[in-house]
Amino acid sequence: MRCADAETQTTPRGVVCIGVPGFEPGTSPTRTARATRLRHTPRETEAYRTARYSRIMPARDQIVAFADEFLAADSLTDYAPVGLQVTGAATVTRIACGVSASLELFQRARELGAELLLVHHGMFWDRDPRTIDARMRARLEELFAGDISLVAYHLCLDAHPTVGNNAVLADALGVGSEREEFASVGLGGALTTPCSPAELASRLDEILGRAPLVFAEGPKQIERVAICSGSAASTIATAAAAGFDCLVTGEPAEPTMMAARELGITFVAAGHYATETFGVKALAALLAEEFDVPWDFIELANPV
Repeated sequence: MRCADAETQTTPRGVVCIGVPGFEPGTSPTRTARATRLRHTPRETEAYRTARYSRIMPARDQIVAFADEFLAADSLTDYAPVGLQVTGAATVTRIACGVSASLELFQRARELGAELLLVHHGMFWDRDPRTIDARMRARLEELFAGDISLVAYHLCLDAHPTVGNNAVLADALGVGSEREEFASVGLGGALTTPCSPAELASRLDEILGRAPLVFAEGPKQIERVAICSGSAASTIATAAAAGFDCLVTGEPAEPTMMAARELGITFVAAGHYATETFGVKALAALLAEEFDVPWDFIELANPV
């Protein structure tokens, strides 16, 4: 078919002929420009339509699959469902992130118009009851009302070498690039600039916006640091045995002070919540860049 004397249209697959621009009185209505256009315009295949649409508005499942693979989500045995926990909208125009699942977090995400909410501490844990009580119902209702997908990454987000809680905190503290695994999900390494316990505490105060709890029972000059965000006070003996001068974690346990004194190691509790803001922010920023959507961190500060 030639396109001479006919109307043309440019599509993503080139210029196509769509028929004559009109029809003469007395001719069949099927000769109208619209009818000819409908007959001759190439139809988009489902695959083409899906690919084009996903570039405009990425699919939830694409984002989750990318995050699962990037974090090697199934590489660690966790005690909570990893990845998608609650299914919301099929497409995503905005990502929100926060540390821990809560009704207030869900409300804030809904106000922002986020269809995907990324958290470190999700809504379901192996130790929890298998019933939906009033508190759980209220949380689910808020997610359903906002058509929000809840996506949670716990231990794998602690352990990841680039966007993990411990890796990002280590970067901020000035731990060198040569790092070793510590306590399965943490890491350890030498500070590029050794410092006193007070100076390390000052660095953390500046990074986190809160003063840490410090049991300065180790060397006066800290050279090697072990970092395990959240609740890792029980690893203090492991850190001392591995030759670290200091253990940085989120919260202490009651025996920690005396353990630090007897082991000759400095212990720093910088806040469970505070030390676990890094991973969700870094992962959300990565996903936002990969899928070209905006993202927000929802701050619900917690003194623990």
